[in-house]
Amino acid sequence: MPLARSLSMTSLNGLPQWEDEDLPVEDLLLFEISWEVTNKVGGIYTVIQTKAKTTADEWGENYFLIGPYFEQNVKTQVEFCEPPNPAVKKAMDTMKSQGCQVFFGRWLIEGSPYVLLFDIGSSAWNLDKWKSEFWEASNIGIPFHDQEANDAVIFGSLTAWFLKELSSQFDDKPSIIAHFHEWQAGVGLILSRSQKLPVATIFTTHATLLGRYLCAASIDFYNNLDQFDIDKEAGERQIYHRYCMERASVHCAHVFTTVSQITATEAEHMLKRTADVVTPNGLNIKKFSAMHEFQNLHSMYKARIQEFIRGHFYGHLDFNLEKTLFFFIAGRYEFSNKGADMFLEALSRLNFLLRVHKTDVTVIVFFIMPAKTNNFNVETLKGQAVRKQLWDTAQSVKEKFGKKLYNALLKGEIPDLNKILDRDDITIMKRAIFSTQRHCLPPVTTHNMIDDSNDPILNTIRRIGLFNNRTDRVKVILHPEFLSSTSPLLPLDYEEFVRGCHLGVFPSYYEPWGYTPAECTVMGIPSVTTNLSGFGCFMQEHVSDPAAYGIYIVDRRFRSPDESCNQLTQFLYGFCQQSRRQRIIQRNRTERLSDLLDWRYLGRYYMHARHLALSRTFPDKFEMEPSAPPKTEGFRYPRPSSVPPSPSASQHSSPHHSEAEDEDEDERYDEDEEAERDRQNIKSPFSLGALPQGKKKQHGEYRN
Repeated sequence: MPLARSLSMTSLNGLPQWEDEDLPVEDLLLFEISWEVTNKVGGIYTVIQTKAKTTADEWGENYFLIGPYFEQNVKTQVEFCEPPNPAVKKAMDTMKSQGCQVFFGRWLIEGSPYVLLFDIGSSAWNLDKWKSEFWEASNIGIPFHDQEANDAVIFGSLTAWFLKELSSQFDDKPSIIAHFHEWQAGVGLILSRSQKLPVATIFTTHATLLGRYLCAASIDFYNNLDQFDIDKEAGERQIYHRYCMERASVHCAHVFTTVSQITATEAEHMLKRTADVVTPNGLNIKKFSAMHEFQNLHSMYKARIQEFIRGHFYGHLDFNLEKTLFFFIAGRYEFSNKGADMFLEALSRLNFLLRVHKTDVTVIVFFIMPAKTNNFNVETLKGQAVRKQLWDTAQSVKEKFGKKLYNALLKGEIPDLNKILDRDDITIMKRAIFSTQRHCLPPVTTHNMIDDSNDPILNTIRRIGLFNNRTDRVKVILHPEFLSSTSPLLPLDYEEFVRGCHLGVFPSYYEPWGYTPAECTVMGIPSVTTNLSGFGCFMQEHVSDPAAYGIYIVDRRFRSPDESCNQLTQFLYGFCQQSRRQRIIQRNRTERLSDLLDWRYLGRYYMHARHLALSRTFPDKFEMEPSAPPKTEGFRYPRPSSVPPSPSASQHSSPHHSEAEDEDEDERYDEDEEAERDRQNIKSPFSLGALPQGKKKQHGEYRN
């Protein structure tokens, strides 16, 4: 038997290295296969897109992504070119000669990775044959009416065909790692294994099919994981064939990974396999050269949101915008899974608390959740028109006033303020005031909803009575479309909108990872998440006191829904109690957590999965150094010692609290000192420093 190559994580350009150099490192090719390569459907697109730069930096010209060809996506995202690898080109030419349309180019995202795209439509004439082959390989039948599953069979068959043509050129050399994402790509994995191709395979589930369906049905999912009759539940929901495709993919893969520990637990019960590696999702972190630039961006975009509020609430603008907080929830319109039901109930309770305590704080809550609409609400458009008209009126009066004042001062006179405005000016201003009169309440939605009588958010708003009354301290705005900088209502991109808000609230019941709170963290915006989301569990593991850093974690696993709702209400009420100074300090701390979510840090888990797949697929050629998967224990942010960190702690214990106490708190806080302490705590995973002479790095020790 040939000498096994010993894999270690200290790799050159990210490629595995071993002791015997008979097999060149450059011969290894990495393929990532997903239905969402250049094709945005959900969160997997974000995972692949943001991870591409880190992986391309590691693998260089040996990294390829495989996805479906959709002309409308490719026109704006892909630059076509010839494959630089002759083996890849030959495999493509073979498929083209037999009637398949295959496209190759660079994906125009950060890292510019190579992409290989299959035209599903042009190969649909093979569907019956490929479904038959898939049945023979797996005994899974695909109904003719399920177009998504049929497309998955075509896509998977093309992928397996390509890998077969490619691997046949390398004799018996281990040359290919194929990483499949989600069940839509799983057919290619199943066929590759059934054909015994020399390919190291990895399968990542970002969410189990059945888990998403069961949670949407308001079932106590996590406390009954071991009680479900899986086959029965999948059959009743008419997704049994999809579930079988997913489960077969999981069991065929050499290495099975999930995006979070909570999903690993779910997959163990739903898919009957324990995850080999947990691969958390990251983001590309770009630091500003000026330390507090993100605070400046918050102020700038908050002012833009305030302009929208002035128009939306014209005639009812009897609250102080400087003491108004903006909360938001965003994502797919999954009323229960995304926690919108609990959020609305908590807002009702928060409204009661703010009114009882006669606080001068107002909370405006945005629901950014796409739904079916006809068009913009007329009343909402009118509000923005009224605001613009008032602004123009004020500008014209100001200009006339300014000229009269200027002329009087030139003459050395103090102008008579009673004469500086003439009758026409007074008339114009009175007409402007009358135009702000409103005979209805500010709308709770910005669009005309299709079938609004059955919309769950609007029905809940009706039930709890949050109609934007003057007496309400919590106001609600449903924006049932994704945000855009070209919108006539709220001309902001999603990132700009998030930066302008004070708090993101995502009390999800089913959230395998949770990119929305992660994006808030990177932008320095505090957020609410749960211990049923992958992000929430990840932060609990890494941060000693998450609330001190602006990550509020609602316990939805071990508490009743009512207790969880009360906890969420207390988080929101406590946040409203914070002073402006405390919110600024908290945003600084939140932004410093962004290093934890950097792909340069989290990419190590994917690296470990690839090395594990090689050692399992080719045990006579590759051997893992005996050690556990990458761990991060010990790299926990400490609880900051200065300034009340969390909303609950920020409430004054004494009714005689004074401004002097606030000043003392500010003096105790040293921003630079805290930032340096945090940098020291997070430094360990990035650079472990020089090793003592003679000590060999073990697997699990990395360098960037």
